[in-house]
Amino acid sequence: MIGLSFLVLLVAGVGWGYLKLTGSIDTFSADGISGDRPPDTSAGQNVLVIGSDTRSGDNSGLGGGTGEVGRSDTAFLLHVYADHKHAVAVSIPRDSLVDIPACKKPGGEWTAPQQHVMFNGAFSVGDTAEGNPACTQNTVEHLSGLRVDHTVVVDFAGFSALTSAVGGVPVCLPQDIYQQDLNPKRPTRGERVFAKGPDTVSGQRALDYVRIRHGIGDGSDIGRIQRQQAFVGSLIKKVKSRGLNPTTLLPLANAATDAMTVDPGLGSADKLLGFALSMKNIDLHNTKFITVPWRYEGARVAIVEPEADALWAALKADRTIDGQDAAGSSRGKGTTPPATASSAAVSGTGIDVAVYNGTRVTGLAARAAEFLRTHGFTVTGTATANSQDQARTVVTYGPGGQSEAQTTARLFGGARVQESGDAGIQVIVGRDYADNPSPAPASPTPDSVPTDVADGARSADDDPCSDLSYG
Repeated sequence: MIGLSFLVLLVAGVGWGYLKLTGSIDTFSADGISGDRPPDTSAGQNVLVIGSDTRSGDNSGLGGGTGEVGRSDTAFLLHVYADHKHAVAVSIPRDSLVDIPACKKPGGEWTAPQQHVMFNGAFSVGDTAEGNPACTQNTVEHLSGLRVDHTVVVDFAGFSALTSAVGGVPVCLPQDIYQQDLNPKRPTRGERVFAKGPDTVSGQRALDYVRIRHGIGDGSDIGRIQRQQAFVGSLIKKVKSRGLNPTTLLPLANAATDAMTVDPGLGSADKLLGFALSMKNIDLHNTKFITVPWRYEGARVAIVEPEADALWAALKADRTIDGQDAAGSSRGKGTTPPATASSAAVSGTGIDVAVYNGTRVTGLAARAAEFLRTHGFTVTGTATANSQDQARTVVTYGPGGQSEAQTTARLFGGARVQESGDAGIQVIVGRDYADNPSPAPASPTPDSVPTDVADGARSADDDPCSDLSYG
């Protein structure tokens, strides 16, 4: 489902502009949107898109599951920049552990806040077939600190119809896929559903493709998100290649209106058209798909800080992931403005650190160890890391060590901080430190997107067969 806001809104809105369609648009109540919201300070616009996998109504024969409660299969936040030439979709894994704020149930009562629970649980608050888009919006605003301007829900049936209306979408598979990969409970492998290599899918086959999880890649939801991102880029590219004219837009506009439920702010043809036209000049190459910084936490996903905060701050400042501001001026990918403080302000007094060389550069761990000592850290030892292919420096910490790890990371520009099962603080220096061992800024700047997030972005114009690593 991911990425469909750009496509659905553009097709439906411009379709109305051409065709003067008069059909009604389904909306959800805004009564459940929290009164405690982030300020509206971003120069761009933020659209939350939720893929619903409810099995009710026309969806009953498509999802392959049971139950009448609406569930969130996919969600992402689309940021449309103020220049109306760039957009980025940030996926939020459904298994992410987040805090869900108070949400309104159908009976009018508000739930108590929940801590460290699965993100997709927000959409199911109230146990209704249509789900709870307002609760998911509250959760995303609480998580990101960004104000959500509009929310769109896309269901199975609408997605299936839309891919059929466009005449199929080009995809690419890294391997053959069988019936058992779609349904792991099958006792046998079954027939081949998708052949390795390029294919064109629509309807039920398109839905099966974006929902494949088992038997491909690592079997995780993260791999599926990457595949969905590639799919939507291909879908947008297909729509634009057909041209925006009455002949092509009539079936697409009808499918788009059936596909979605929107907030009241988009609940009329005029409102939808106005918003859609504001996005029509976004270039495919400037439409990016990324995932919020994450790591596994057991069977679930933890959102990684401070990288995630840096990403949200960059969007709030209306900076693109490749280093441009909304007006188009550039500082270059991964760069930051002049620091307001230097590494000289970092004190490692009382912090014990072990240093590992994650590269093939001789003596790099010793060099980093000496650098740490000059700032008061106690280096307990140096050694070669298990892998010498570390691109980015990582600072790991055991129980109770997060604050000390963050202090340590301030000496290594762009270092990632992550929790580990091992006690103490460990620094694994990567190629980034080998290339630039100079002192780092004391704190992250608010408009710098983490380098690994930017490097992992996909463009809407990417060839679906150019990179099968997401499979």
